[in-house]
Amino acid sequence: MNPAFLLWLGAAMVVFLGAATASRAYIASSNLWVLGGSLALYCIGNLLMVKLMREGGLGLAISASSVAQLLLINIIAFLVFGERLTPVQIAGVALGVVSMGLMLFPSKGGV
Repeated sequence: MNPAFLLWLGAAMVVFLGAATASRAYIASSNLWVLGGSLALYCIGNLLMVKLMREGGLGLAISASSVAQLLLINIIAFLVFGERLTPVQIAGVALGVVSMGLMLFPSKGGV
């Protein structure tokens, strides 16, 4: 996997996780400044995604970003907000992790 792709993916994940955490914090507080900060972070994250798409292509960028957010935001929801997943939902997250591993696995040739 291209190191630049992984770098941009990491940066986008940090921004999107901050945005999602701020969104959840807004639900608890109803503070409009928190909502504004969350929206600003989502805008920055989407700008980072443009660069990510250039590095890895649309399909890989969106898929890798979605799965990484799925896993990481569930960890934050569990640790920070005390939310829990059902066993079926945990299985879905696990399948997402497997799918991300398969997407990022280097391939030779092909289409």
